[in-house]
Amino acid sequence: MTVLALVAAVLALMLGGAGPASAHAALSGADPADGAVLKAAPKQVTLTFTESVSLSDDAVRVLSPDNERVNPRPPQPVDGKGNTARVELSGKLIEGTYTVAWRVVSADGHPISGAFVFSIGKPSETAAVVVTDSPDDTAAGRLYGFFRYVAYSGLALLVGAVAFVLVCLPGAGAVRPVRRLLVTGWAALVVSGVALLLLRGPYEAAGSLTSVFDPSRLGRTVTGKPGIALIARLVLLAVGVLLLKRFSGRLDRQDRQDDDSQQPQDLGNGVRLVAAAFALGLALTWAAAEHASAGIQVPLAVPVAVLHLLAMGVWLGGLITLLIVLRRRAPDALDVPASAIGRFSTLAFASVATLVGTGVYQSWRQVGSWEALSTTSYGRTLSVKIVAVILVLWAASFSRRWTARLVHKAPPATETLPVPVPERVKVAQTVGAPAVPEAAGPGDGPGAPVGGEPPVSEADRVRRGLRRTVAAEAALGVVVLVITTLLTGTQPSRAADEKASAVAVQEPQAKVLMVPFDMGTAGHRGTVQVTLAPGRVGENTVEAVVYTADGGLATVPELRLTLTQEDLDIGPLDAKLKNQKGYWAAYDLRLPAPGAWTLNLTVRTTDIDQVTVRETVDITTSR
Repeated sequence: MTVLALVAAVLALMLGGAGPASAHAALSGADPADGAVLKAAPKQVTLTFTESVSLSDDAVRVLSPDNERVNPRPPQPVDGKGNTARVELSGKLIEGTYTVAWRVVSADGHPISGAFVFSIGKPSETAAVVVTDSPDDTAAGRLYGFFRYVAYSGLALLVGAVAFVLVCLPGAGAVRPVRRLLVTGWAALVVSGVALLLLRGPYEAAGSLTSVFDPSRLGRTVTGKPGIALIARLVLLAVGVLLLKRFSGRLDRQDRQDDDSQQPQDLGNGVRLVAAAFALGLALTWAAAEHASAGIQVPLAVPVAVLHLLAMGVWLGGLITLLIVLRRRAPDALDVPASAIGRFSTLAFASVATLVGTGVYQSWRQVGSWEALSTTSYGRTLSVKIVAVILVLWAASFSRRWTARLVHKAPPATETLPVPVPERVKVAQTVGAPAVPEAAGPGDGPGAPVGGEPPVSEADRVRRGLRRTVAAEAALGVVVLVITTLLTGTQPSRAADEKASAVAVQEPQAKVLMVPFDMGTAGHRGTVQVTLAPGRVGENTVEAVVYTADGGLATVPELRLTLTQEDLDIGPLDAKLKNQKGYWAAYDLRLPAPGAWTLNLTVRTTDIDQVTVRETVDITTSR
């Protein structure tokens, strides 16, 4: 690779993500909204997401203050809209704070979850316990992630080894280590496919490992998009076994032919077409069910993701296959001609170019900005991959140099090198004199190698150098594969921005605080509900309602409120509350800075009885 090509590859990758694309869904709205305080009990709860989601029976749970479920039926889409979920609530709901816990599967196959609260009458303590851990933190999630790595590794081994045999060196198909590599790739795909199919249900529902054979969850899996893709993958692998058996005899015949053939088309173009269709089908089972299947420009993103996966497999799996055939030391080891190495060098270069080209598009689709490279998890992981790709390209440049030297030094196939024939020279003998040694042959004399070992040729030295650089390139390629697999399970930067916007939409439009007060005597204790809207820097409205100890409305002669930002030494700012006949309010309170503000609330119940209580509220920045 030239310096210009290296810089172009790095810049292309930095423009965005590498690996299959699109975005996880995010909650964009809810009715009732998060933090809302309702006067009357709602009849239903409706959730809206940024993209289509799949709903299970337990996708949405509404829990009472006593941690009892109050939605008797599973959620349903609203008017057939795939990005919505609605649950009906029970008829009689007590006052207090209710928790809405949701867990759905986004269109790209990744489960997402969250929770929010709303209150009826007034906020209260709640006994509801909601698990908010990441789906990947469960035992099923960790196993699911492990087998995803196994699946990508199997794809690279199988596709790369087949491509090397069909394009570069047909005779390698009869080499036992190469056949073992093919079997290993196939077995890894089968085992991972079965495991992912069984683990999909517990992974989506954050269930236990004991539920992998639950018929209901397995039924939902096989009817969903990820399950259909996994079943299609297993069917393709079964067909692949039949194809390998059918063409194994042809591979054996190829092994008995001249392995130094410059034309690898002996296996036939039909075989290559079938293999290409098989590889495309395998890659499509990833692209059609993961990131590329959701988000913007899906018709373009899916084929781009397929090409990206195939280029990765051809390059990395082909490198490992080349390393195997180069390192064989057995007496019957296959002689790898320079022409085959040259063909793979061309194939690898085309694969890397395809990786860069598809990475440009996927990168733009995922990251969206330079800033996201340092501010999002996806961007930081991608930055690590960029470093690994630079090292791979650096190692690949040495491999191409060794390959060029090997190809240039290789004699033409039709050239016959002259073999010198030693001639005997007659020398006169003298009677009684010592015998004169015969003329030295071309391998005798002081220049002959010690111990009878043949000298190391320039071609052997070049091959050893090529083996070392190919091994380094393959090792770095494995690192890139691991990071790529990690990226496919990480929320893309563009999606993170969308989620942040969605969180902003569903953030409570008011801060509600319940401030208790107690003057130590009967009839002089209760609670003040303070509502600060919108609770951000700038102009705010304040409404305060006083409740008695038994929850009834109370009338007080005076209520004062001041706010202080102690970290910035701001205040106290007087809210100047005015009696609005039943509640106290101020509509022009201006807060100049974000952070934790201290509320000092003075409640006077008689001419001489009053108390001052304190509470803290977090003021956010304006948007």
